[in-house]
Amino acid sequence: MRVRAPDQRGAATVLVVAMAGVLLLVGAASGVVAAIVVAHRKAQSAADLAALAGATVLADPGSPGARDPCTAAAEVASANGAELSSCVIEGQDVVVEVTVAGPRWLGQDRDLVGAARAGPATP
Repeated sequence: MRVRAPDQRGAATVLVVAMAGVLLLVGAASGVVAAIVVAHRKAQSAADLAALAGATVLADPGSPGARDPCTAAAEVASANGAELSSCVIEGQDVVVEVTVAGPRWLGQDRDLVGAARAGPATP
């Protein structure tokens, strides 16, 4: 006489569904991490360009249509999808800080910050 094992039909289906759920969660989490990296790079590049724009205006105040270095930095930051948080002129350097909206996931509501300093080279 053979003893039959309990019926296990459908056990593989449960395992496949569980693994698919894990893969979806890992995929969503890696997507959020990638979005954070992209937003941080965007903030940093906007800060770099804004600082350069401010330093350019500061270095040549006598040019036609000269304006405030921080105004120029704000315009460049805005054109790059960021908002100028602070702009400080330290001697011949322009120090800026910009913010970019980060990805929203699971109630996380954080903006990413980029900062840069630009001015003439010192020997």
